[in-house]
Amino acid sequence: MKNIDEFNSTAWPKIEFVLTDIDDTLTNEGLLHPEAYSSLWALKKAGIHVIPVTGRPAGWCELIARQWPVAGVIGENGGFYFNYAHSEMQRWYALSESVRNENQKKLQIIQQQILKEIPESKVASDQFCRQMDLAIDFCEDIPRLSDSQIQRIVEIFQEHGATAKVSSIHVNGWFGQYNKVTTAFEFLKNKFNLTPDQARQKCIFVGDSPNDEPMFQDFPLTFGVSNVLEFANQMKHKPQFYAHQKGGAGFREITEKILNYSN
Repeated sequence: MKNIDEFNSTAWPKIEFVLTDIDDTLTNEGLLHPEAYSSLWALKKAGIHVIPVTGRPAGWCELIARQWPVAGVIGENGGFYFNYAHSEMQRWYALSESVRNENQKKLQIIQQQILKEIPESKVASDQFCRQMDLAIDFCEDIPRLSDSQIQRIVEIFQEHGATAKVSSIHVNGWFGQYNKVTTAFEFLKNKFNLTPDQARQKCIFVGDSPNDEPMFQDFPLTFGVSNVLEFANQMKHKPQFYAHQKGGAGFREITEKILNYSN
């Protein structure tokens, strides 16, 4: 990883899309501060499409797609995308409703095992509005679990054949061959007629944690807010550049770089 000061804008085509994680990338300690939200508006006013790509649930994504200055939102680590267009909420899911329902039954079994083996863990408070995955809280609303406990949660998901990803606050687990990247490409194809290769040339991604690795791996131009450094030894695929500051302040840093370049 290189410091953002080393970013050479002349080496890249024009940036038209900013794909970004939310938790601890746009937020700081769970709150969306003015510098991050105003950066979203600054990007929109500059004609750059913002697409949050998050592990947060369908209930949150309904609001984000409707009220934030975004082109759409990819939620539950790629389980779906929502976009609000022409006074209509449009929803696309990676799996059919019947498969989603069956998967929820299997996730309930996993949940019971995790809570039994690691009683200090907790189901994420936003689980009630999830449609695709199970989120286990390891530090959002509880004292932080140990690394070994977090790893055991991951292993339990995997033992049941589920995918598991660690964010900055949750372990998310799901059944299905999708992730943040696959659904990002689906959204960009369906809404902007972009092929994956075209998307890679027009998009950047901003993130902060291990569950962003698929995006860091697949997109050529990626950035991390400075808290990504806390996870560096856990990640095989890292962003190319990192900001000086954490969370929303770091996102503003990156946004300013992009807007200065775009102008």
